Amino acid sequence: MSGVREQKKQQTRKAIIDAAVKLFTEKGFEQTSMDELARAAGVGKGTIYGYFKAKEEIFLAYCEAELEFAFAALDRKIDEEASLIDQLVAYMMGQITFVTKNREFGRIFAREMTFPGENTRLRSRDLDMRYLNKLGEVLGRAQLRGELPAESELLLLIAHLHALYILVLSSIYSGDVTSLENAKIFCRSLVLQALHGPAAIARAPVDVQTGWQELRQQFLEQRKLEM
Repeated sequence: MSGVREQKKQQTRKAIIDAAVKLFTEKGFEQTSMDELARAAGVGKGTIYGYFKAKEEIFLAYCEAELEFAFAALDRKIDEEASLIDQLVAYMMGQITFVTKNREFGRIFAREMTFPGENTRLRSRDLDMRYLNKLGEVLGRAQLRGELPAESELLLLIAHLHALYILVLSSIYSGDVTSLENAKIFCRSLVLQALHGPAAIARAPVDVQTGWQELRQQFLEQRKLEM
């Protein structure tokens, strides 16, 4: 009987998540009420609170499953012998592609991951750590290969790279970066500079320099900056 009950619980949980995603897509996250969600899922409002404390928690449960799938696909594609920069950019772009696939969902996801509420703090931290652990694995392998100095402080480097990811994501939502191709150029340029210093772009291959200079010019024109 316990197996049947557990199966029923999982079915109810899935029905709630599926109904939430449908309503969030059709009406928007903020405009969807828990009452509407309960009706769409075919359960009582109290039942929903037995599984999730808030809409944000339902949303992150959906993102958790989607991220697992995205990271599994990315793990299969990434060559562990590729350069450190190539691997870091691949993981950053994997996360960015996932977040921006649905712009409204991505905005909510980024908000909950960066500024989580009390109800979602622990789940947000867990999701965040999965991505940060991926970066740690890549950096650790690079150390073993001698691509990073043995004395590198990996925790600070992970924090630095995560801040760069947030910057690229913010640039997409603000309109400064208008395509995933440009996001990749921005990621690569930022990672190069983080790993090799302020003059890294000047020493980079010609195609990397050209890509950055074109993107840099767009930034300057959009922001009406002179430098």
